[in-house]
Amino acid sequence: MTTHPDVFTPATLGPITLRNRVIKSATFEGRTPEALVTDELIEFHRRPAAGGVGMSTVAYCAVAPEGRTERGQLWMRPDAVPGLRRLTDAIHAEGAAASAQLGHAGPVANEKSTGLPALAPSRSFNPLSMRMIRSATTADITRITAAHGTAARLAVESGLDAVEIHFGHNYFASAFLSPKLNRRTDSYGGSLENRARVVRGVARTVRDAVGGRVAILAKLNMDDGVPGGFWLDEAIQVAGLLEHDGSVDALELTMGSSLLNPMYLFKGDAPVREFAAAMPQPVRLGVQLLGKSMIHAYPYRDLFMLEHARQIRAAVTLPLVLLGGVTDRAGMDTAMAEGFEFVAMARALLREPDLVNRIRSESRTQSLCIHCNKCMPTIFSGARCVLVE
Repeated sequence: MTTHPDVFTPATLGPITLRNRVIKSATFEGRTPEALVTDELIEFHRRPAAGGVGMSTVAYCAVAPEGRTERGQLWMRPDAVPGLRRLTDAIHAEGAAASAQLGHAGPVANEKSTGLPALAPSRSFNPLSMRMIRSATTADITRITAAHGTAARLAVESGLDAVEIHFGHNYFASAFLSPKLNRRTDSYGGSLENRARVVRGVARTVRDAVGGRVAILAKLNMDDGVPGGFWLDEAIQVAGLLEHDGSVDALELTMGSSLLNPMYLFKGDAPVREFAAAMPQPVRLGVQLLGKSMIHAYPYRDLFMLEHARQIRAAVTLPLVLLGGVTDRAGMDTAMAEGFEFVAMARALLREPDLVNRIRSESRTQSLCIHCNKCMPTIFSGARCVLVE
């Protein structure tokens, strides 16, 4: 009989060991109004750490000021290090490891908020800022790639145990993977080999910057959820390239486009009214009039990314983190039986930061999250992430 690890046993991730195999996935926090760590952000991560996760992921740590989705978002610079040290110490004090999600928002950045130009592989329109996004130059690509290395070194200086590189949701690197968003004719466009150059270059730069001092994960899209976008067949190949390069210790698998189809990632209700209320004019009017055609609802089911993720699992030996509808012990056990080394939880921990400990104590515990997704519009309002029953 085939056996699989218990989700609550320790597990090795690169150079570190987690006390269990449950990771709090990166979720918008809304607790960095000055783009620096606050006591509220520390408490936001201390609670799931005290609640039993093996590692908590700080989101979102931009590698450059124009790489933020909005001006209050934390970005990695020396001024951020003291606060990150306090945050890391608080997570460690609860027995968990600390990770920082590093990335550049690219076309998802709202330049109306940041006051800095958004960047995309090719010139395109951003419906959030209602502005055209300029195409990144080769110099931009080189600068942003190097900035990931600098950010990773600052993460090490801050005492973090891991970094997660953001290759999902049509942020900068993910947008280069997308045939829909990347219409370049130079060496960064066209073939998958060319479109994957940014992803591979960033991962190699981070590895070279930190060596084996911290674990390196990459959050990789399996499917953009839009016609003509990046899809699973190419995601399998990119996962293989990253494994071949030896630049990452694990992949966290995800899907969806924050720019073109955000609800594809989340599944569940599409709170159009709440989205409209969070938007400034004239975007608010557009959402009110066209929201139901712009913001699609997808039925929720537990482990909703498993079918896609299985195909990545069959293609690589890299440790994989299963995200998407992991809400109870049964789902965790299924992930372990399917060969995934870790599971990631997001909305369920926003609703109940102590859920992991309660599942460990009573295996029949069920999450109270109803996947209403009313926490999502806070991303656009700049408000704190709210917990809605």
